[in-house]
Amino acid sequence: MFWLPKEWRNTRAKGQHYELLAEDYLKKQGLTPVARNYNCRYGELDLIMKEGLTWVFIEVKFRRQAGFGGALNALTQRKQQRLRRTIAHFVQKHNLAHCILRADYVAIEGQSAPQFHWIKNVL
Repeated sequence: MFWLPKEWRNTRAKGQHYELLAEDYLKKQGLTPVARNYNCRYGELDLIMKEGLTWVFIEVKFRRQAGFGGALNALTQRKQQRLRRTIAHFVQKHNLAHCILRADYVAIEGQSAPQFHWIKNVL
């Protein structure tokens, strides 16, 4: 086994922790969980939830600090393109072509007292 910096060892666990925090936050806002961590060849959907009849696909990003744009600016064009393709794959696979769809972004900043920024309709 090769050596990894301590902060990289539990990246997946850290990601899942903040996805759960985001899911709890969104549940308090009235959304209903459907699925978590949907993977296909195009990418991953962090959270899939419903708000009434609307299917909501949520990308979650965490940054410890707001420097360099923080979590709010971490949704790059490339990530948006992957998100579009992954959502299209999910919609086709689950026959949701005639449903109301929305892509949201939850940016979480700070560790001890995380701040949530929920941006709707990012695509």
